Amino acid sequence: MTDSIQVQLRKGVLDLCVLAVLSRGESYGYEIASTLVAAVGMGEGTIYPLMRRMQNDGLVATRIVESSNGPPRKYYRLTPLGRSIFEAHRRDWRTLAGSVDKLLEDLP
Repeated sequence: MTDSIQVQLRKGVLDLCVLAVLSRGESYGYEIASTLVAAVGMGEGTIYPLMRRMQNDGLVATRIVESSNGPPRKYYRLTPLGRSIFEAHRRDWRTLAGSVDKLLEDLP
């Protein structure tokens, strides 16, 4: 049961985590995935469909950059809409996390 809760929590905040990574600057898919694996344990397979959806929703823009040591890389960056959504989600997360922390602290 605990594993299921952790998976659901991670899935629930994955959008916010990707937006947070991109708020620091543009990044390519594997780099985003590696950051999220290290930070919250989300696998690479979940990132690419999410990135496509975010692009379709206008939250991220992309550009292709040739690589000297492999295939071209697709770089993602926040659009103005993506930055606005990130700021709103970050505020919502902080409010929710603070409320949950308070509930957990108040337990006997």
